Amino acid sequence: MSTDQQPDLKDRPARLSVGVVGAGRVGPALAAALQLAGHRPVAVSGVSDASRRRAELMLPDVPLVPPAEVLQRAELVLLTVPDDALPGLVQGLAETGAVRPGQLLAHTSGRYGAKVLDPALRAGALPLALHPAMTFTGTPVDVERLAGCSFGVTAPEELRLAAEALVIEMGGEPEWIAEENRPLYHAALALGSNHLVTLVAQSMELLRTAGVEAPDRMLGPLLGAALDNALRSGDAALTGPVARGDAGTVAAHVTELRKHAPQTLAGYVAMARATADRALAHGLLKPELAEDLLGVLADGRDETNDTNGPEGNAR
Repeated sequence: MSTDQQPDLKDRPARLSVGVVGAGRVGPALAAALQLAGHRPVAVSGVSDASRRRAELMLPDVPLVPPAEVLQRAELVLLTVPDDALPGLVQGLAETGAVRPGQLLAHTSGRYGAKVLDPALRAGALPLALHPAMTFTGTPVDVERLAGCSFGVTAPEELRLAAEALVIEMGGEPEWIAEENRPLYHAALALGSNHLVTLVAQSMELLRTAGVEAPDRMLGPLLGAALDNALRSGDAALTGPVARGDAGTVAAHVTELRKHAPQTLAGYVAMARATADRALAHGLLKPELAEDLLGVLADGRDETNDTNGPEGNAR
């Protein structure tokens, strides 16, 4: 995108006063990134002690004020609250007259597109959905991680260039997501990122149980290589006993997990079944080996159902 044109909301935002409603892990980092690009954070709201400390760390000297006052002071307002809280927040701000005509209102929810901001749009605001596909820590390292980070962008067509320009100024890469595709987009990110954390944490616990003193050191190179291979090659990167059709090894896994970590068995069986299905579909798992493997997984699934059902809970 060219930056040689004169600043205009339709191509490149001028220097803006920035406010943050919801000082969780995301909002202060985005405001700090915008500050580095020349914008001016002027107000932030936060309820919990943790959010207030985070705001003071990431945005020193920026006053903490109620949400309505954030909107009063800022030309660009970042709504960085949990997904479930967003519709009510927008409705409340619009109904109380806090929204000003011509004000840029950007939320960072992955689930919602621009339509969740319709109450503010009717009050004259300019709605943007800017979701960073990144995990946040609530520390200054988050600003560095925005470099090259993809953002899911949704906005009215006339604001598309302005939305994308803001993302670029934060160091990110805009990726246009259609309004109707936002829930699917967000589900994909949750599947790949949030569930990964669960899988890694479970793996580390099992390694400790197996006597490994530094599971993080053991897993780091392995997981790094697996992630790199998966991003480069997709299903062709599948390896391990499921992709090989090694039913005996998988049966041994099921036995050990049932004995030492029954809470992980259902997840193992579900992921192994999904892996088997993909390996079969891509010709990696030989059909003649799949029958025994799928039988082992079906038995494991039945066992988890028995354990987690009403009778299992009563035992």
